[in-house]
Amino acid sequence: MSLYLFLLLFSIAIPFALSFDKKVRFYKMWKSVLPSIIIIGALFILKDVYFTRLGIWGFNAAYISNTRLMGLPVEEWLFFLVIPYASIFLHYVILYYYPDWQLSNKFVVIFTWTLIVMLIAAIGFNYKKTYTLVVLCLVVFSLMLALSDKTRILNRFFISFLIILVPFFIFNGVLTGTFIHEEVVWYNPSEITGIRLLTVPVEDIGYAFSLLLLNLLLINNFQKLFKQQ
Repeated sequence: MSLYLFLLLFSIAIPFALSFDKKVRFYKMWKSVLPSIIIIGALFILKDVYFTRLGIWGFNAAYISNTRLMGLPVEEWLFFLVIPYASIFLHYVILYYYPDWQLSNKFVVIFTWTLIVMLIAAIGFNYKKTYTLVVLCLVVFSLMLALSDKTRILNRFFISFLIILVPFFIFNGVLTGTFIHEEVVWYNPSEITGIRLLTVPVEDIGYAFSLLLLNLLLINNFQKLFKQQ
């Protein structure tokens, strides 16, 4: 078993098992969660395939299996199923046990627009760095969509994402070389800012943020659709 696959199995084991917990009953949300993960994951995989072909990033053969689809190791495909599932599960667990953990709407609106302006300015300074540029655009796009969402998803997601960042840094830290001799995933230094937290490129935080937020927004829409039906 490859290291990458082991990390994925370890990441999904507990969230999947606890999905059947009698209190949270996350499995009842599968009809909204799973289609969302597949749709958003497919879009991100297409970008992933393109980036891999351009040499923006790549994979260390020592830590992945030999099975590839469209140039990506099978583990990378599983990444867009496993990590969103585990993270979304954690988000809803936090919502269930701590329903009062939410920011005021006034703060969220001011903070989000300030963040958007800062991100747009950052785009102007980093438009030649492909990965940085795409991540910044994704975050701006997802924030704009979230602001128009009547469920005020950002009021809670800003808090839950800070907690999600803990397992994120452990998982992504290993992928990028923390705790191991070489990285599982390497990045072309000319396509990122070079700013890293531990060994994790700072862009990966925005990447994870937009991936999860877009999933949650789509989940909300599926829930509304099924409720109407």
